[in-house]
Amino acid sequence: MTAPNNRTPSLATRIAQALRYLDPETGAVIPPIQPVATYARDREYQPLKPYWYRRDGNETTVHAEKIVAELEDAAESLLFSSGMSAAVAVIDAMETGAHVVVPEVMYHGVLDRFQNAAKKRRLDVSYYPAGDLDAMSVALRPGETRLVWAETPNNPYWEVTDIAAAADLAHGAGALLLTDCTGTPPCATRALDFGADISFHSATKYLNGHSDITAGVLSVRKTGELWNEIVLTRKLQGTVLQSFDAWLLIRGMRTLFLRYERATENALAFARHFEGHPALEAVLYPGLPSHPGHEIAKRQTGEMFGGMLSVITTGTEQTAIDTVTGCEIFYPATSLGGVESLVEHRKTVSGEGFPVHPRLIRLSIGIEDAADLIADFEQALERAVVSS
Repeated sequence: MTAPNNRTPSLATRIAQALRYLDPETGAVIPPIQPVATYARDREYQPLKPYWYRRDGNETTVHAEKIVAELEDAAESLLFSSGMSAAVAVIDAMETGAHVVVPEVMYHGVLDRFQNAAKKRRLDVSYYPAGDLDAMSVALRPGETRLVWAETPNNPYWEVTDIAAAADLAHGAGALLLTDCTGTPPCATRALDFGADISFHSATKYLNGHSDITAGVLSVRKTGELWNEIVLTRKLQGTVLQSFDAWLLIRGMRTLFLRYERATENALAFARHFEGHPALEAVLYPGLPSHPGHEIAKRQTGEMFGGMLSVITTGTEQTAIDTVTGCEIFYPATSLGGVESLVEHRKTVSGEGFPVHPRLIRLSIGIEDAADLIADFEQALERAVVSS
């Protein structure tokens, strides 16, 4: 007699099967798309299900949220129409005059919104160098600080923040810790398990992985007053992720573990090849033992360092730009985490007001053949150096 299988399916298996989705009526193994804006009520004029209008979500979006919550080990997850709309919902949900602590350098759109809120005196914002816990501690005001924002790894220099240590600092001051781990999604880093209170991801990136939607997601370890305000903010702003995009996100998350593993493997090979290259001043990748945050990243990602890295060229700013435009396999485009590899001159994209090295090139390593990516960047770098 065969013994029963008492093994609990792994997280990778559960996500690959979209939480073991199976339509009870048709037997379909793929979640459907429910494109609906309004819902009828029963004879007692009560909603048939939790939905009454599209801004509250629907079956497709909620199923995607359940998958993210499973990935994050979260009490709840909320999907938004973009990463920026998720970030702005947090900012808008903060009480007027609240003190928040954020990195000096992080994703430029979010940094701009915090700077704008400070300029308008909506929020009292203090800054710290990314990854510097001593500076974070100095910036905190015990009893006053309401939120600490940490981006790890930090875009575009890929500094690493010790999430557990940052959580201890934030909680000691009476604040919540929000982490942006877009570069290391929850198949690698489950920030809530390290003590973060809210996890943010631009789901456009690794969670979707195919560069065909924009989406953002917030996940919470424990619901409370701020979370309830964020829920209301999304509802009133109408920034819930739409049905078709939610369906594409579900499709993307089913291959997350495979895609991310291949991107990590490729990025590590790429970084090892170019470390010490005579045409490069630096290779910035937490997967390299030479990176100052390597050991923390190793612990927080289980050695799944991801596909994001930056290099700083020798020569001039034009050398970096010529390297980007000289690539023939890398796409010269903005974003990250897709199956295709992207390259960009970060200063051009983020603008003059953003503090980034003029010769920094940001790369999102995809799932192509690593040897092709290395050869492509080699030829582009060589031509740029010769022409400079």
